[in-house]
This record gives sequence, C-alpha cells and structure tokens, in this order.
Amino acid sequence: MLTYTNHLKRLVLPEYGRNIQKMVDHCLTIEDRGERTACAHRIVAAMQTLFPNQGNADEYRRKLWDHLVIMSNFELDVDFPYEHVQAKTFDGGPDPVPAERPGSMPYHHYGHFIPRLICAAVDLEPGEERDALIFMIANQMKKTLLATNPEGVEDARVFSDLRNMSHGAINISPAEMRLNEFIQPVVPSGKKKKKK
Repeated sequence: MLTYTNHLKRLVLPEYGRNIQKMVDHCLTIEDRGERTACAHRIVAAMQTLFPNQGNADEYRRKLWDHLVIMSNFELDVDFPYEHVQAKTFDGGPDPVPAERPGSMPYHHYGHFIPRLICAAVDLEPGEERDALIFMIANQMKKTLLATNPEGVEDARVFSDLRNMSHGAINISPAEMRLNEFIQPVVPSGKKKKKK
C-alpha cells in the first residue's frame, strides 16, 4: 500500500524535501561525534547542491548550517564551523501589528493617504499652493470614487466628503472649483478575435 505524505511527519523546512530531513534524522542517531560531524558536513553539501550559492559564500554556508540545526529541532550536537542559531531566537511571536478598528475610519474607501493630504492642506496658509493641493486632493478623491462607482460621481459629493474629512476647514462648493472629468477605461472582454 502507498504511503501518502500527509500521513508522514511534517517537514520543518519543506523546501529541502523529505530526503534531506531523513538524512538529518539519521545524523541524530549516529553515536560517534566525529562521524556525526562528518555526516552533518555531507548534509550541508547536499543542501548546497539543491540550492547553489547566489551571493556571499560564507554567509550562505552559515545559513545552511542554521537550517540544519533548525531541521534537527536544535538537538544536533556536532562541531559547528559557525556560531549557530539558538532555539530561544524563535521563542514568542512577532510584535502585534496595530490595526485600525473598522469604525475608526469612516471614509475608508479613500485609503490612508488622502486624510494625510487633507491634514497637510489644512495646515497650509491660504493661497495658490493650498488651492492647488486641494484641487489635486479633490481630483484624486473623485478618481477613487469612480473606481467603486463607474456610473459617475458628482463633484458635490467629493466636496462634501472633503468638508467632512477636514472638519469644516476646507469648504468649497462645485461653483467655486470644477473638477476634472475622468473616463473609465474599457475593460477588454477576454475573447480573442478570429483571424480572417
């Protein structure tokens, strides 16, 4: 009867394959330290054959020895040519990534960059530079809305969102500023044309 891989022991580093893992497991069973060290060197040579060196040779060999230690579950006791990785390096998980709560960003469809730009525009002194920045922000907002609503977006909605997001600091009406008209690109149908 066939042995399926899902019935076998899970591989620690699957990129090296089951044969390398078997070699590591065999190396752990060798009693003589010198013979075990020679076996470990042969395993690293086999690993190097599978994945030839792409950069710094010394750093690459150190990485292979670290992988050998990891594959042995940090139990391999040989004469290492390099200082190897310790098990405590992998204790604990990564630091948590702070995530925004769904309700904390009511205009999430604009992303994180637009609110930052709006804050920068609010901080600017009134003048041509501020007006140009507001015009670019409003046009980008319109483009973003068009991506979710291809039928069209009214300038009044963009200016309303801009006013709300700036807490009333930027108050423009469609009569004061006319935004660019954007045309949604035609999406190809995916059908190939027949040659005549």
